[in-house]
Amino acid sequence: MDNPFEPRKSRSPKASKLLELDAWIDSTLYEAGFAAGEWWENVTIFFRRFRVYGWRRAAVELLSEGFTLGTAGCILLLALALPAFEETARDWRAQNAFAITFLDRYGEEIGQRGIIHRDSVPVDELPDHVVKAVLATEDRRFFEHFGIDAIGLVRAMFENVRANSVVQGGSTLTQQLAKNLFLTNERTFERKIKEAYLALWLETNLTKKEILQLYLDRGYLGGGTFGIAAAADFYFEKSVNELTLAEAAMIAGLFKAPARYAPHINLPAARARANEVLTNLVQADFMSEGQVLSARLNPATPVDRDDRDSPDYFLDWAFEEIKRIVPRGAPQTLVARTTIDLAIQRAAEESLEFHLRQHGQQYGVEEGAIVVVETNGAVRAIVGGRDYGKSQFNRATHAQRQTGSSFKPYVYAVAMENGFAPDSVISDRPISWGGWAPKNYTRGYAGRVNLTTALAKSYNTVPVRLAKEHLGVGPIKALVEAMGVESPLNGHKTMVLGTSGMTVMDQATGFSVFANGGLAGMRHGIAQLLTHSGEVVYDVRRDAPAPRRVLSPEAVAKMNSILVQIPEWGTGRRAALEGLRSAGKTGTTQSYRDGWYVGFTGNYTAAVWLGNDDYRPTRRMTGGSLPAMVWNRLMTYAHQNIDLKPIPGIDNPLPEADPALVAEADGAEGDGTLPEDLRPPVLSSRTTQVLRGIAEAFREAPAIAVSQAPETLSAL
Repeated sequence: MDNPFEPRKSRSPKASKLLELDAWIDSTLYEAGFAAGEWWENVTIFFRRFRVYGWRRAAVELLSEGFTLGTAGCILLLALALPAFEETARDWRAQNAFAITFLDRYGEEIGQRGIIHRDSVPVDELPDHVVKAVLATEDRRFFEHFGIDAIGLVRAMFENVRANSVVQGGSTLTQQLAKNLFLTNERTFERKIKEAYLALWLETNLTKKEILQLYLDRGYLGGGTFGIAAAADFYFEKSVNELTLAEAAMIAGLFKAPARYAPHINLPAARARANEVLTNLVQADFMSEGQVLSARLNPATPVDRDDRDSPDYFLDWAFEEIKRIVPRGAPQTLVARTTIDLAIQRAAEESLEFHLRQHGQQYGVEEGAIVVVETNGAVRAIVGGRDYGKSQFNRATHAQRQTGSSFKPYVYAVAMENGFAPDSVISDRPISWGGWAPKNYTRGYAGRVNLTTALAKSYNTVPVRLAKEHLGVGPIKALVEAMGVESPLNGHKTMVLGTSGMTVMDQATGFSVFANGGLAGMRHGIAQLLTHSGEVVYDVRRDAPAPRRVLSPEAVAKMNSILVQIPEWGTGRRAALEGLRSAGKTGTTQSYRDGWYVGFTGNYTAAVWLGNDDYRPTRRMTGGSLPAMVWNRLMTYAHQNIDLKPIPGIDNPLPEADPALVAEADGAEGDGTLPEDLRPPVLSSRTTQVLRGIAEAFREAPAIAVSQAPETLSAL
């Protein structure tokens, strides 16, 4: 054992240097901390001379907090402004030079697009009373505000409160232009924020004259016309420079609600609105009562126009399709033969409006959209909303809404391609996937069920189990895109239950693959593009890409054998057609915000969506209720007096549904029972031919002479 009293051996030079370094670090840190303390004390002493007391301190604290909140507010405003300014990245000034005359599938003219750019008249060349009529009605302080009129907003709020209704709007002309150029008519808080920022952006980048010019050229004024020059020609067959004060007042009144005040549809309402515009001119001190008196006494009379409504939602979509497919170097002025069938178009519009008027308030739903596609891919009808005059936003082609259970057939289609069959058994029981635990609509579970029952009753756990344990999300997303769906899918696992947004057009496109035997790439709205001399510059049969197979005939037959049972005893029984077999799928999203029914026959595929623009929940509207009823009324009409085609892989006769299955399926998606109202019968083509033959025989039969059959005539 070492002796503790024995002197220790001297330390090595290396150890001594380490000790010296450690001591240097300690002393340096101490001296630095001491110096920092002295510096901070000096700073504190220096700033004490600026300390304030009493009311001055309160003012300083208030300013300090205001500065802090203002900084945070600026950061927040910048964050909100960035998405709005992204809208200005595209070439929004560009005005497409195409002028297209549209024909329906039978060659009848149905409308035009593109003429507004050709007819634009500079503001400086417009009559003074035309400009004043617009400004007096739309934005009296246009030349005084900076894009947002705080004074006008306060005045509008006061008038609305005093009238206990919305009688004035607070949006400036610049805000309305921002909405027309960059945004949609969706009633959301996000859109209003973007609208305000874009209005400021327009005021910064354009002169007042340029803003007014764009507003007069881009506004929708009814009758399929855009811009004040086109409206002058349509309603009065005049140049805008030749408009009288009465005519200018009538056109200026159309900016607010062109469908309601269009003179070729409702002349009394148009004249009453024009009288309001004349009153606005006087109240704004733009004219005296004496100057407008003649216009009051002699209201404008438009030229006689056909009151047939133009299919504007279809034309907007078709115009965009033309810009996509037109060959390079083609003439700017063209005639487009479209695929629209005006009879089906009107039936779709009527069915939507009929059911929304009858049941819209009950279900708390205000809007809807429909797309009808024939089995050959021709788009026969597009309904983008209830009233194009009130909102030109096309909900059928631009609104991406969650699809709910109507997405499930895509999942099952991948399963069928991977060896599953309609009678394959899978477990309907609780499942968890990365913390996500979906439940069935009824909150109950059926245990082991086959895929037919699972899809017909719209169980949620089964497609989730298929995706998690057998298929994966990637192949499902790939198949949906291959089927022609253009809406971006989120690719998340919740996608299998329809959380990814899709348009109504995409839903009709995807389901049409089941209707035509597994082929994709057939959808089209333009059959031909021709010059006015008759030269064909585009023909869909010649120039469109060939259809491609995305589902095998075996998988299509399996899927259709399930989908035809959904209207028979599943969740879509209100869509069942009398005397005709159909297939389809219902869809309902969270909080009942969206209701879908997408279905098909051997002839047509139709997708129906109902909901609210502001994403407000409905009153427990499911896809199997109002959407299925809209689909039924439309498709019942569409299949009258045509040659009925079988669904691929399905025998045409309609089997009777098992009452036990119908009763058991009740409540699977909250669909209730069949509607009580009777549906009109659907006649087969053979029956129609027989009846026509009988009618023709009666027409060709010789008349009965009175002298030849007196007893018969007396009996009649």
